[in-house]
Amino acid sequence: MPTTQGHPIPGPGADPPPAEAETTTNNLELCSHIPAMVSSLPSSHGLFSLPLYRHAQGWHASHVSMVGAMAADACFAARPTDILVVTLPKSGTTWIKSLLFATVRRGEHPPAAAADHPLSSSGPHECVRSLENQVYAHDEAPDLRGLPDPRLFATHVPYAALPRSVAAAAAGCKVVYVCRDPKDTLVSFWHFQNRIRAARGQEPLDVDAAAGFFCDGVSPFGPYWDHVLGYWRAHRDRPDRVLFLRYEQMWSDPAAHVRRLAEFAGLPFGGGDRDADEVDAVVRLCSFERLSGLEVNRAGKTRFVGGAALDNSYFFRRGVVGDWVNHLPVETARRIDAITEAKFKGSGLLLTM
Repeated sequence: MPTTQGHPIPGPGADPPPAEAETTTNNLELCSHIPAMVSSLPSSHGLFSLPLYRHAQGWHASHVSMVGAMAADACFAARPTDILVVTLPKSGTTWIKSLLFATVRRGEHPPAAAADHPLSSSGPHECVRSLENQVYAHDEAPDLRGLPDPRLFATHVPYAALPRSVAAAAAGCKVVYVCRDPKDTLVSFWHFQNRIRAARGQEPLDVDAAAGFFCDGVSPFGPYWDHVLGYWRAHRDRPDRVLFLRYEQMWSDPAAHVRRLAEFAGLPFGGGDRDADEVDAVVRLCSFERLSGLEVNRAGKTRFVGGAALDNSYFFRRGVVGDWVNHLPVETARRIDAITEAKFKGSGLLLTM
């Protein structure tokens, strides 16, 4: 089967993406074999509290996440108006979900009316749900047809593993990708996993072991470098379909990136004072300080497929740029930088601050 940047292009006789009306009827039949298929894949311990399975394409995920990703590939019917948020875990996922939701839904949910906004009563991961971790499971048949346009979803999967209907040219849906410095990504995920390990009665993972798994690519949806390059190349090929954002640049100028999100979504802000105020309202509504202080994010939970529920507070730690210097040994940071330089050489992608 021919590919573009590693992504399959259906050839003559290949199964087309599922029609939207067919997905709820066929979901159970299509997906009933996937859990056993995933169980047959090679697995190992890595930068996660549970074993990570290795897909034939080379990426890793927990059993539940990989089952959900493969089910989404088989069943999700993308619309041209859909917008998909894509990140590696702990790369600004919570923040970009909030910013995109507040920007796209600002007509029915004015960001200045913060007290009544959905983001004040629901966690960001409920407002923009993950295809593989919240929407799809082997024993569910979600009917997504009633969701209003533009539908917003999220995923962590590599570009080559996006649902086939997302990749199809006819779908035309858009992807917003956020890339974060690998050292900060590692440190944030290490903290996140150690909170989960503690809740499960497991010993914490030391930072050297975590860095070893990360550098070897045995991390959820990793290797990191392959993931980033896949979306970077897709962005360069189709900037109208794939928006590539840097977390560090978002952090330094969030208002400018809210405007970029709105323009990319086809809902641009104007240039007047009123629109400038609305941009600022989105930034304030989605700020780390505000979101992390809300009762729903301090005491609430988000439920994922398989019945697992995580405290929303797990998704808020610091969110700053450069926190890795407080945790990674100098030689470990140099190792990651050397891998990054080698992997990204010739791609045109620079992750310098």
